[in-house]
Amino acid sequence: MFAAPPRVEAQVFATIPERFHRLGERSYWGSIQFPNADTPTFLEGPSFDRDGNLWVVDIPWGRLFKITPAGEVSIGAEYDGEPNGLKFHKDGRGFITCHKHGIMVMDPATGKVEPFLERSTLERFKATNDLVFARNGDMYFTDQGQTSLADPTGRLYRLSAATGKLELLLGNIPSPNGLVLNKAESALFLAVTRANAIWKIVILPDGSIAKVSTWIQMGGGNGPDGMAIDENDNIAVCHVGFGAVWLFSARGEPMLRIDSPKGEMTTNCAYGGRDNRTLFFTESRTGSILCAEMPVPGRAMYSHAD
Repeated sequence: MFAAPPRVEAQVFATIPERFHRLGERSYWGSIQFPNADTPTFLEGPSFDRDGNLWVVDIPWGRLFKITPAGEVSIGAEYDGEPNGLKFHKDGRGFITCHKHGIMVMDPATGKVEPFLERSTLERFKATNDLVFARNGDMYFTDQGQTSLADPTGRLYRLSAATGKLELLLGNIPSPNGLVLNKAESALFLAVTRANAIWKIVILPDGSIAKVSTWIQMGGGNGPDGMAIDENDNIAVCHVGFGAVWLFSARGEPMLRIDSPKGEMTTNCAYGGRDNRTLFFTESRTGSILCAEMPVPGRAMYSHAD
């Protein structure tokens, strides 16, 4: 439908040092996802704190790595869980979507991780995956589990900041993953990994949703994973299994392809760096954080200002 966009290659910003690799060990998550291979690390969820440090999660080992602007890596938090997504709240706390426990909250100063939302009423989540905050503080998050085209029962939730009410917005998604809101917050874009598609979900003024549609149909790899959005509503989409990040315009036209120099598991991304013009993204299997300069500054979905 469209001509191939220009291609650039990302650079390596940081790599998890070998002293942090868990070699010769098996986690339950790793044994399911990669039954015949070690998972010394598996990175996801890049997110910047208020001091400009980049944090990434290590799913199989329940760790959160803290990476300084100079690229120095340390373990900032560790707990008995399977963290997948991470976003920092304006008050400085880190909110984690955890496969094992639901929504967790982290104090980046101490590394303490505690439960925040473990269940919907009395029902456990399938396995929460990613999250984003609206300007009013509402949290949208995905509950992916092992859903796919064979089991299209993944869920999209919204947690009200004002009332604490948890609302199920959609319950028929074949593998809901990353998500972003446009600048007007009139639409939510959702990566549907096993359908290899990005859905557009219209948000009406009263907060209800309507007109759910396929906005972009992708092909190859495993499907879209994490996403980030810039000031012009262009959306960066990590194509896991393809080894690239695509930049789509607000109209859905491909603008740029950013290739990974390290591997094909390009999973999640966030804007940061000087003037918020650098896109940082994870290559999960090699424990690498890659980066590329972008044409338009990125937009934080939830202001860090108090």
